Amino acid sequence: FALRQWDDPSYHGSRITHGKADFVARVAEAHASGAAPLVDGYAPFCKHVFVPNFVGARVGSMAITEANRTKVRSGYEARTEYELAVLCRWFAEADVTVPEAKYLDVILYSREQIVLENKARDESFDDSALPEVPWGIISVKAQDEPFETPMEPITMMRNALGREEGGSGVKLDREKYRESVDYWRERAPIKR
Repeated sequence: FALRQWDDPSYHGSRITHGKADFVARVAEAHASGAAPLVDGYAPFCKHVFVPNFVGARVGSMAITEANRTKVRSGYEARTEYELAVLCRWFAEADVTVPEAKYLDVILYSREQIVLENKARDESFDDSALPEVPWGIISVKAQDEPFETPMEPITMMRNALGREEGGSGVKLDREKYRESVDYWRERAPIKR
């Protein structure tokens, strides 16, 4: 899933131009040194590793202010070809000044979850192509906080829909959803 951040020129989120192998090696090194421990995520199969931004990535979202409120765009979008489009809002990168992020939130899923999600979309998925490691990088978020920020409300909804619809299958937690709405009410992702 994270490969699109390197390889897909149409990907709209944080793009990574640093070499993949060196990126993984540097994150693994930070973790092994104790500087970047595994942090529990929203489900048992999800972990985070927070590292200083060593790739020059720009933040993936910004606060909506009086100065930029008129630059917020909206439309129906799907993250991938197999997901249903949903109403989204964002800043176009060309319309705002996007600062370099302080941190990278490297999001990991267990190998088992990665296999489950891929097989839900493609029954012929062959997991032998995956590295034999317990955790795999599924996303890299460029941000200013060294902790997990709330995922977007629509991502929580999609996760609750199940793996067949592009989610993780995690049931919606109403309190976490309210926290997400409070956080994202005055923020928008940046679309590159």
